[in-house]
Amino acid sequence: MSRFFSQKYKNLKAYTPGEQPRDMQYIKLNTNESPYPPSPAVAEAVAREAKKLALYSDPECTELVAEAARVFGVGADRILMTNGSDEILNFAFMAFCDKEHPVVFPDITYGFYPVFAELNGIPYEKIPLKDDFSIDAADYIGIHKNIVIANPNAPTGLTLSLTEIERIVASNPDNIVVIDEAYVDFGGESAIPLTDKYENLLVTQTFSKSRSMAGARLGFGIGAPSLIADLQTIKYSTNPYNVNRMTAAAGAAALRENDYYMENCKRIVETREYTKNALEALGFFVTDSKANFLFAGSDRIDGDTLYRELKKRGVLVRHFSTEPIAQFNRITVGTKEQMDVFLAKTKEILKETAQNENR
Repeated sequence: MSRFFSQKYKNLKAYTPGEQPRDMQYIKLNTNESPYPPSPAVAEAVAREAKKLALYSDPECTELVAEAARVFGVGADRILMTNGSDEILNFAFMAFCDKEHPVVFPDITYGFYPVFAELNGIPYEKIPLKDDFSIDAADYIGIHKNIVIANPNAPTGLTLSLTEIERIVASNPDNIVVIDEAYVDFGGESAIPLTDKYENLLVTQTFSKSRSMAGARLGFGIGAPSLIADLQTIKYSTNPYNVNRMTAAAGAAALRENDYYMENCKRIVETREYTKNALEALGFFVTDSKANFLFAGSDRIDGDTLYRELKKRGVLVRHFSTEPIAQFNRITVGTKEQMDVFLAKTKEILKETAQNENR
């Protein structure tokens, strides 16, 4: 840290992204990317727009918003496109939270929420999960604070029902409720239909997971036109051209071929259940994930040990060192072939661990 760094950020703990090592070829099951490529039309759209890079992108993302409005069945004035869903989440913290309007979120969830709060000087509270790692909707009923919930939650993959989400939103009418649906296409139930009914609900999603565009950085929010107008003010006060023209074209092309991506989601769900059953047969506890990852732990091996041993063997998973999840790993669902390698390496490690313990 230099002597010029603002004192207001001296205690800021930055978000730690998933590792991207380049020392060898890995099976990457650590950052929840899709194992399937974008549709060919996406590459074609990017190539066309690459010839126009001398020109600024459309700050309104007109074509992209129109396609999103069609796919999600909402008006164009209810959508804002952003540079990944991280950006719209940060915009929401900036627009709706301050010292008089604190924010709450689960204690085990997406690691960027406390970073956004601290970055913007916003008081926040972490609400503990239940012993089974699920969110208790009752903890958020009528608390009269801004609320952010990932649904499905990360890294657990567990969900709240749409009925529970509506109870939370309805009971806090004077506060914003943000439902982060980064993984909703893998088995969750979207709260987008509720945005027609509640002016205090903002739903965010991303193209990174179900639409195979993690490297393009594209996310969006859907909410009442008044909320979107507020977020537009933040956008135009920070980065009007936040979505580059290649990403915008890629996103529009992806939405035009939405069936392709939803079929890939079905394949990932099938592989997720196959892998979950295999891990449970090995003695792992695995949450009932509705995301494109599994959250698993075993009393046969320490979570960090499994992570490190898998990495030695060319398989990356995500380990969190904080309690009470230090015994667990988050495992992205890849292709069936990739998951078979992961399972084979896991069996190998468990066998070696047992042999070492018996010496």
